[in-house]
Amino acid sequence: MKLDNQFTLRFNKRYLILALVLFFTEVMIALFVHDSFIRPWGGDFLVVILLYCLLRGTSCTSVQVAAVVVLLFSYLIETLQFFQIVKMLGLETNVAASIVLGTRFSWSDIIAYTLGIVFILLIENRAASFQEI
Repeated sequence: MKLDNQFTLRFNKRYLILALVLFFTEVMIALFVHDSFIRPWGGDFLVVILLYCLLRGTSCTSVQVAAVVVLLFSYLIETLQFFQIVKMLGLETNVAASIVLGTRFSWSDIIAYTLGIVFILLIENRAASFQEI
């Protein structure tokens, strides 16, 4: 895993368009879906894919490095939720901070993030094998 030049600014239209579609999907889920499966599981599953596409769309980062960075970042945010970072910072009334950082730790979120990254790796691996043919 070569790390030099991994985070050099570069634009990839395909990943950026996908990130935009995923962002729009996340907003629609947040605004209109109020169930016990799609909103909590689907939203967390898709958010790591969104972050991955954003990172791959704006840098020369490899598939593996981008996947690990996004997964570790997601775990970090969830860990901060465990320690109630929003409350510690006195931002309980700040809607944006509560949405971005989250307010409640959940093991199911960790599972959803992990499954999202596994999905990314499977798709990227399949895409790479098709390019070899």
